[in-house]
Amino acid sequence: MKKQALQVENISFSYSGKLALDSVSFDVKSGDCTFLLGPNGAGKSTLFSLITRLYDYRQGKISICGFDVKKQTTKALAKLGVVFQQPTLDLDLNVMQNLRYHSALHGISRKKARHRIQEELERFNMYERRFEKIRQLNGGHRRRVEIARALLHEPSLLLLDEPTVGLDVPSRKSIVAHVHQLVAERNLAVLWASHLIDEIYPADNLVILHQGKVAAKGSIEKVLKVAQASSIAEAFQLLTPSGVAA
Repeated sequence: MKKQALQVENISFSYSGKLALDSVSFDVKSGDCTFLLGPNGAGKSTLFSLITRLYDYRQGKISICGFDVKKQTTKALAKLGVVFQQPTLDLDLNVMQNLRYHSALHGISRKKARHRIQEELERFNMYERRFEKIRQLNGGHRRRVEIARALLHEPSLLLLDEPTVGLDVPSRKSIVAHVHQLVAERNLAVLWASHLIDEIYPADNLVILHQGKVAAKGSIEKVLKVAQASSIAEAFQLLTPSGVAA
């Protein structure tokens, strides 16, 4: 039986009295890639901010690998790797310097950090470029470095917030394939916020948000049945009438 890497239970959240999330519940299991779909304003970014503790919540519960994010924050976040939509690498440092700094923040020894950095960069064919400054890299290569950085401490759950936005098609396909390979080989759990339908693989799970509520969740087959649709794009349009998916 697969273990739960992320459990979101009845989460509600408001901004200045306006409800952004309304009793949202779903889970992500180890070895599963779950896509979080929703139009702009559906609550995807808010949900990610709650999972990572950038925002606090009063109603509901979020657990990562059984650790309550609110009550056991340090243990919960130690199991989490994150790639935010906005780039967060230091442009004036090289690849190795960025990754060493992140390793130090996680308390990884220098010896283990060297091994982990080499391992992750080699997976992305980026090890030979480890001494290049980030500003010299194109968008696709920067994203590869950010994903490698998020995996250095060997998390059980990886959050990806639209990591392929603005990238060319070959770079997008390479990152999508790599992440799915990680899910299969490492039993990694992934929650991937996206609006690009073509990034979803047949075995992936879906959570579709609309106006702060879960419109449908589960396997692709289950979501299509709920929406009475023949494709993910059609299901998205039916479940989020004002939404647009690529």
